[in-house]
Amino acid sequence: MSRTRIRWFVLILILLIVGVVSYVFLHKGQSSETAPRSAAVVQVKRGSVTSSLTVAGQFIPYQVVDLHAKVSGYIRWIKVDIGDLVQEGEVLAKLEVPELQDQYQGAQAEVKHSQSEIGRAQSEVVSAEATYSALHLDYTRLAQAAKERPGLIAQQELDDAQSKDQQAEAQIGVAKAALDAMRQQLGVSRATSHRYQTLTDYEQIIAPFNGVVTMRYGNVGSLIQAGQDSNTQAMPVVQVSQSDLLRLRTPIPESDVPYIKLNGNVQIKVSSNGRIITGKIVRFTRALDPNTRTMLVEVDVPNPDLTLSPGMYAENTFQLQHKDDALSLPIQAVVRNGDQAYVLVVDSTNHIEKRNVTLGIESANTIEITSGLQQGENVIASGQDNYEVGEAVTTHAAFVPTKAQEESE
Repeated sequence: MSRTRIRWFVLILILLIVGVVSYVFLHKGQSSETAPRSAAVVQVKRGSVTSSLTVAGQFIPYQVVDLHAKVSGYIRWIKVDIGDLVQEGEVLAKLEVPELQDQYQGAQAEVKHSQSEIGRAQSEVVSAEATYSALHLDYTRLAQAAKERPGLIAQQELDDAQSKDQQAEAQIGVAKAALDAMRQQLGVSRATSHRYQTLTDYEQIIAPFNGVVTMRYGNVGSLIQAGQDSNTQAMPVVQVSQSDLLRLRTPIPESDVPYIKLNGNVQIKVSSNGRIITGKIVRFTRALDPNTRTMLVEVDVPNPDLTLSPGMYAENTFQLQHKDDALSLPIQAVVRNGDQAYVLVVDSTNHIEKRNVTLGIESANTIEITSGLQQGENVIASGQDNYEVGEAVTTHAAFVPTKAQEESE
């Protein structure tokens, strides 16, 4: 065979190989273009949907009070320090006010003096009544004799007896008035004595409730000014806070305020120790802070063992809305465009259809569909931009987190 024929044979063989390869690749490309793509879908299901808000809050004492002295004096003794537990009615400190004791003793002496004066005035009333009784009897006899035997008794004698009778009667009124004055004076003396007794009792600093001493301001010998004068900045003796019951105070954003209700459920996770507590909304301010645009909400948290300390932070999850038997989808299955929302539905012929929907309650991973879908319909789970309306697809179930997984998130 000549060299020319060999060359032509090789060239024809190469052209055949290139043609076959091109045909195979071209055919393969056409097959891949026409084969339906696989799409992950989720079904529209009915169930409960709950929207919630998670926000940080802070524990504060249920009540805190600075214990001031009602009278000025020196601290004679103080038996508590910071961190000490105290009981309601317990005496925490004692003041020394010597001049107050003198005033109290003087007031008691005035009471005794008034009581003795009352005794004397009562005796005078009895004496005046006895004198009047005798003089009135004399006058009555003389007047009766003068009436029965005119001229027997001189008129001057009769007038003198009548005058003495009237003076004795008036003297009874004077004695009784003096007795009333003494009794009133006794009331004043007793009130003064009671006042000084009350001030003497104020020498004791007493715990108003069960709590913890969180601050101590004075020591033995310290001069404490009376805390009743608003013109002076009197130093308290101690500060006591009630910590066996704490307030968990949390700011709620303005957008979520309409859903805050009394007795609403709250799940509390203490940041420092991971403790989980279930509580309820007890009170809220019903007004927004103009600076932060938030409303304060409080949950009462029992703390009998004092394991929680005021100032600790907690992560609080508030249940805002809840609905049973609601149509819902995973949030990733819904595409939002401003105020509008739509989903890509795979119809009964496995073709993609765009469907506008109306949204309802939204949780962390699920959203309610109030209109636009029916239970059991298949919806593209995610990556909606990769699909076109009218495109044919094959479907497979997408991974959907369980309720427990959603709560853990």
